[in-house]
Amino acid sequence: MPALSRRALLRAAVATAAAPALLGSRPVFAATTSALPFVDSYKTNLTGNLTAETNAAVRALSGMQRLWQTGTAWNTGTVLDEPALRANLRYCVRVTAHRSAADEARAFIQDRQHQSYAAIAGLGPLAAAYKAGALAVTGITTAPTGTPATKIDDAVPADAPAGSALGAGSPTSALGQVVTLVNTVRGSYSSGNPSKAAYQYPRPWRMNERSEVADTGVLDELGFPIYNSPVKVVPQLLRQRSTTPAEDGGFPSGHTNAFHLAALAYAYAVPERFQELVTAAFDLAETRIVAGMHSPVDVIGGRILATALTAAILNDPANAALKAAARAQAQAYFATAKADGTDAYASRAANARIVNPKLTYGLPRGRSTAPMTVPAGAEVLLETRQPYLSAEQRREVLRTTALGAGWPLLDGPENWGRLNLFAAADGYGAFDRDVTVSLDAAAGGLAAADTWRNDIAGRGGLVKSGTGTLTLTGDNSYRGGTTLAGGVLVAGSSAALGSGDVLVAGGTLAVTEELRLGGDYRQSAGTLAATVSSHCRGGLIDVRGDAVLGTHSVLEIHGDAGRDLTVLRAHRVTGKFGQVVAPAGLKATVTYSRTAITVRLRRA
Repeated sequence: MPALSRRALLRAAVATAAAPALLGSRPVFAATTSALPFVDSYKTNLTGNLTAETNAAVRALSGMQRLWQTGTAWNTGTVLDEPALRANLRYCVRVTAHRSAADEARAFIQDRQHQSYAAIAGLGPLAAAYKAGALAVTGITTAPTGTPATKIDDAVPADAPAGSALGAGSPTSALGQVVTLVNTVRGSYSSGNPSKAAYQYPRPWRMNERSEVADTGVLDELGFPIYNSPVKVVPQLLRQRSTTPAEDGGFPSGHTNAFHLAALAYAYAVPERFQELVTAAFDLAETRIVAGMHSPVDVIGGRILATALTAAILNDPANAALKAAARAQAQAYFATAKADGTDAYASRAANARIVNPKLTYGLPRGRSTAPMTVPAGAEVLLETRQPYLSAEQRREVLRTTALGAGWPLLDGPENWGRLNLFAAADGYGAFDRDVTVSLDAAAGGLAAADTWRNDIAGRGGLVKSGTGTLTLTGDNSYRGGTTLAGGVLVAGSSAALGSGDVLVAGGTLAVTEELRLGGDYRQSAGTLAATVSSHCRGGLIDVRGDAVLGTHSVLEIHGDAGRDLTVLRAHRVTGKFGQVVAPAGLKATVTYSRTAITVRLRRA
């Protein structure tokens, strides 16, 4: 059929207004306020349910209705937000116009390889051990040159070990519980196809930059319709295209949904790689755009759907024993497994550069300032990543690290799209009330030690207790003060402890960087572990207010002999450390003045 102009689409929409559209012309938000939360209704995601009222997945993705009105056929939809959808297609044009041969090859591999296998890459140096233990294999490791003569599908290689399986691996393997968890998360209710059928938003290679169908009515040499679109599919995937556009919607991206489902399932079982697995899912999903198969809104939709589905399936009481068994099995297996190979996601800074632009893809933002309400049950996504927090605290982590309102697609009925799991892995984004956190050194793993890397704001404060270790590395501005009652609190940046008072009543405050305190410093007990460093030119701790030391306080010095260290400067210093501990073989001489405490280390 010829390309349809936006005006023609609008005329068609008016002419067929009386016809029963799949979603209708009105937003679904007001009509579904009494709907059950997604986690309690996810099993309505079936091919027979194609409305927001009957399908929880279609409802979760109904932010799309602000951008696109579904028509009575795949090619009669109407653009509602032209700036957003124009930006959406322009992104595809830029990416596909500048992709390299290596990009095309990777896009082919990730298109044809089982998505659960592809997501294993997020395990980094544990990936090889996982594949061996799970008997996970793939038959897609390279890309053909040019367009292959036939379609290509993944298959178990002939030389694979007995019992090997595609995707996450074999359920009867040494990692069978983890495999079963991944397969369950990607189970019967996790398809994006019902939503594809409901929204009928075409793939980018069928549209022009105005999101209008661009059919030339001509077939190419492969027998596929030619679309006058600036978005071109990579040559290796030309035969993989569907010739039935009515059954081949672009929104949401099914591969993206699968990448994120698998990655989040692995992340539950191996939370030590949580942030890296989330990054891998974003990275893999980008190949769908590089391939020319999907657009940013498709990819965002796939991520939203997968996030909600994973939370629902992990919350399902029927899966409680499985998820616990998978976590325990992964812990036991990787405790002795050999880490090997390179890690494509080793750098947090590089990972942030992958993820952050793709959270919104820079699509034009609206003016909404709606507060963030965390979807029911979403806290389960952090259950193993932050096992030392309560469910309520994990909800606060999700709320305070969430994206702001107004971004296209993200403001759905339950705000699944606004969750930022990459940031949530790094702890709170704000203390809007006082936070008490207890880590247990004897518990091991993330329950014993963790690092919060976010820049923490808010009016509340932090109370650290327990025997474990918490490290703060952000540029923190929280105002409610910091109390150390037990364990170890590591100040890993100059503003790690916010702008309020600091009280050390037990445990160890470890300071290795120059630390600025906006209030008073009081140490009634516990230990201040200060590391002598050549780059501390002034004082190690700069206290804006007063410093008060009790008789049960301890100063523990780390470093080499030969230089003085001003451990602390303050408006006024009162009291002295009850005990000073120097490194083995060295002697510490402490000098107190009205405003400073200086230590000299010498050979004993």
